[in-house]
Amino acid sequence: MRHHYRLSILFISFGLLLVNPLLYAGPKEDLARYQGYFQKRFSNLSLDDLSNGLYNFDAGRREQWEAIMEFPPYEIAIEEGDELFNKPFGNGKHYADCFDGGGVGIAHTYPRFNKKSGKVQNLSAVINECRVANGEKPLRYLKGEIVKLLTYMADTSRGEKIDIQIPDDPRALAAYEDGKRVYFTRRGVREFACYHCHWEAAGQKIRGNVLSTAVGQATHFPSYRSKWGAVGPIQRRYKGCMKNVGAVPLKTQSDAMNNLEYFHTYMSNGISMNAPGTRF
Repeated sequence: MRHHYRLSILFISFGLLLVNPLLYAGPKEDLARYQGYFQKRFSNLSLDDLSNGLYNFDAGRREQWEAIMEFPPYEIAIEEGDELFNKPFGNGKHYADCFDGGGVGIAHTYPRFNKKSGKVQNLSAVINECRVANGEKPLRYLKGEIVKLLTYMADTSRGEKIDIQIPDDPRALAAYEDGKRVYFTRRGVREFACYHCHWEAAGQKIRGNVLSTAVGQATHFPSYRSKWGAVGPIQRRYKGCMKNVGAVPLKTQSDAMNNLEYFHTYMSNGISMNAPGTRF
């Protein structure tokens, strides 16, 4: 536990490529360097290919996935989310009244930095903010109706390029840097950072599981996972990963968790969104 918040000073070398992921440059420079690293390491894959995660590295599971995708297990969640999204609140207003573009085709632009609050908000938070503003109770974050709404909204952004903006505001940059800190911080009894599995060991196996690349991961959430038997948002996956390394998970919707989502999703900027997704 004493190492939960100790930053990893990590250097890895592949051929002539030497990367220090914590070297400060700025979001745009980070993005070019991080994506360039994975493009060079997996030169047979395009950036859009990276959105397919583990299926890039396991032919057997890819074949199973392609068969599953003929009748995706998240289709019911899309339909139910559509119904919920278009069901009026008690005051007669709708979710569409809370979002630019009526809430259609915007999921690929979240999380966003909220200038008024000075903090990062993901789509789940804005959905609940909308509900409260219209006299409704907020929904629980990781399961249930909110996930169905996220699934429907994500489907309306399928094929759009991830487009996370970090505005020229010192608070936004600080949130991004905090998310990066969380990503590269060793935590838990095993002293693992997100980096160790999805950067350093990407494409390899751990306990029979194939590790996907950090770049491209955020494109397929919310995602149906066989382990869950349901669709879940990315923060549910973060919490599961933290438990796997023996760490106390960050609190859902905490600043640290939201900033992690902000940084992590930004790393997939320019890659086509293919959410909702399906994973084992």
